[in-house]
Amino acid sequence: MSDRIDLAALPHDFLWGTATSAYQIEGAVAEDGRSPSIWDTFAHTPGRIAGDDHGDVACDHYHRWREDIGLMRQLGTNAYRLSIAWPRVVPGGDGRVNEKGLAFYDELVDGLLAAGITSSVTLYHWDLPQALQDRGGWPERETAEHFAAYAAVVAERLGDRVTHWATLNEPLCSAWIGHLEGKMAPGLTDLTAAVRASYHLLLGHGLATQAIRSAAPGAEVGIVNNLSTVHAATDRPEDEAAARRMDGHTNRWWLDPIHGRGFPTDMREVYGVELPERARDLTTIAAPLDWLGLNYYFPATVTDDPTGPAPRARQIRRAGVPRTGMDWEIDATGIETLLLRLTHDYGARRLYVTENGSAYPDVVRPDGTVEDPERQEYLVQHLAACASAARKGAPLAGYFAWSLLDNFEWAYGYEKRFGLVHVDYRTLARTIKGSGRRYADVIRAHGARAERAA
Repeated sequence: MSDRIDLAALPHDFLWGTATSAYQIEGAVAEDGRSPSIWDTFAHTPGRIAGDDHGDVACDHYHRWREDIGLMRQLGTNAYRLSIAWPRVVPGGDGRVNEKGLAFYDELVDGLLAAGITSSVTLYHWDLPQALQDRGGWPERETAEHFAAYAAVVAERLGDRVTHWATLNEPLCSAWIGHLEGKMAPGLTDLTAAVRASYHLLLGHGLATQAIRSAAPGAEVGIVNNLSTVHAATDRPEDEAAARRMDGHTNRWWLDPIHGRGFPTDMREVYGVELPERARDLTTIAAPLDWLGLNYYFPATVTDDPTGPAPRARQIRRAGVPRTGMDWEIDATGIETLLLRLTHDYGARRLYVTENGSAYPDVVRPDGTVEDPERQEYLVQHLAACASAARKGAPLAGYFAWSLLDNFEWAYGYEKRFGLVHVDYRTLARTIKGSGRRYADVIRAHGARAERAA
């Protein structure tokens, strides 16, 4: 299958990685001084999570990280995107630093270095300390300030070995899904809180960017956004306008401010919520980026929904279109379109696909193997689209498959599996799937090509 991917379009030093997040894999939620996060609270609220699942054990990566690094080596990856658990490092959200929490990430980073694997560290993947939520959470400005202080602590500790830093992962999910739709922690349905949270998340990004660079000179700092291509369901003017609003809600609200364009005027009008702006905030939010991360899973097709919640655009389900086990539409051309949009419309200097993957109902065969042809096909299609974007000028420097392991998939619990590695949640045994072996084949083929070209 790798012959369908234009490997020549990818640079010789391309980062081939996998991605995870702390709450989804670590477990050990009450060990070594870690405090509860908003996801501990949300997951233990009856009815919030499919199967009433939670992340108390997850994949037990906290105790099995050496084994998991061994799996990365078997896959042949040269990079690993991990997130730091804020409540493990600064349990109260501000103030006292937990040495045992920092020591865990110290060991993990050292273990990755010893294996020849580059650490790409994300500082916030949604697990806000519950102590800060109790004081108002992201709708409050002080949370952004505490985030910057926490970022400085981590950068001071790891910055001698880690150069690749992301401030936030998918702030859209934190703000819109967590504060507007109520489907993620902290589970609110409040437009004003959601808009204020979106503002302070991006302010926190800007403040943390400054803090990281101050603590770790030479750090390369970016942010990770989940973006979608957006299409109108029909050519009616109302649907075209709805698509524009959805693009603003999903893409421009997050991209424009960090590129110095401010928050989109049209979306300010749609939300009708006054932003908690202060002098120079927009300059802080637009701190220069060393790179930009794209998480891509699916496109959005929308119709006008004039009486619905902001952005008054409703996604529709197109018939006859292939879909993953998440019921997400498959369209590999979307990842190419977005990479080129970030290149041409926003002037990205360096791009990474920081997440891309698919869930399917995997079956363990009698011999213990897991073959997942649909996920293999999804992977190859999207890698080919990435290579096509690179050939057309996108400065693509790496790809991180979501995910290394099957894991706690937020509100879906453990029923949706994205991993290149299967996890038996009863025994926690790991098994590399067919898609993991396919990914390894692609990585080897790219390495061989790079060697021949050297």
